[in-house]
Amino acid sequence: MSEMTIHSLPRAFHPLNITRSFLSLPFAYAGTAALLAFACVTRPALVSPVLLLLIVRQAAPLAITVLGQSLCMRVLSLDLSVGGVILAVSYILTSGILKYPEPVLLIICILFGVAVGTANAFLITRIRASSVIVTLATALILSGVVFSLSQLRAPGEAPAILRYVGQTRIGIVPIPPLVWLALFVPVALFLRMSVFGRYVDAIGANPRAALMSGIPYVRVVTIAHILSSLLAVFSGFVLIGFVGAGSLDIGRDLPLSSLVAVILGGVTFGSGKGGSLGPAVAAFMLTFSFNLLTSLGIGEPGRLMLQGAIIALAATRRNPD
Repeated sequence: MSEMTIHSLPRAFHPLNITRSFLSLPFAYAGTAALLAFACVTRPALVSPVLLLLIVRQAAPLAITVLGQSLCMRVLSLDLSVGGVILAVSYILTSGILKYPEPVLLIICILFGVAVGTANAFLITRIRASSVIVTLATALILSGVVFSLSQLRAPGEAPAILRYVGQTRIGIVPIPPLVWLALFVPVALFLRMSVFGRYVDAIGANPRAALMSGIPYVRVVTIAHILSSLLAVFSGFVLIGFVGAGSLDIGRDLPLSSLVAVILGGVTFGSGKGGSLGPAVAAFMLTFSFNLLTSLGIGEPGRLMLQGAIIALAATRRNPD
């Protein structure tokens, strides 16, 4: 392409502008592209449509959790209680400790998520406690309660409706990614088009100025934490259905993985430059990378090292100005 041809291109399609736009994307996009390219050369079976859909199904619980975690981080908060919420939901649904029909148990879990999110938000906004300490304490309390109760009644089989959702396909497409999509689209549109979304951006940019301008800071942070806990409940539904049974280890890695995925997806404390899609791409990236390691014969030590490297990268990652 000659120099005259380059200069005659529309501004948006100029090579420099395209390169600048690409470099401004969250790391998750370039990382996913690099992993897929590497897999095409070393493990081409991993990028077949069937296996890619299986990996997307595995990534769905993390992607759902990430949606709530990113919302909390955009209002300068954090939710480390998601693992405890998922563990508690698993126990409620699979232990048989509550003798109710499956639909009633699902409603109880949803109400439980609302209660946990409300409690977290109250301590963070009214008591002015650290979100890290509050949500971590919530996770520890919920885990301790479940471990204590499991001595009386161990987790059992997942409800039939969740096994259907977690293990069934529509054509070749697994249902879990469709569940994620059904949650992602309304949340993303709500944040983009509603006054609440503008409040979130204002609080993230300058919470003191937002409070002085009359923005309902307490209400916004409360809604963010309630949505985060609710999304953790739905993530638990998908994860329990996929596994097919309850477990005392279920959801253990999701709090840390969701935090990493959110940051790699372009969302940092007070900034939502990655939007809602960036963290979801990062959730797929993490899940794909773990599958790639397994296919290369690298076991749990390699996975732990990769997680550590990703966390270190996430900690130093900065969104471009």
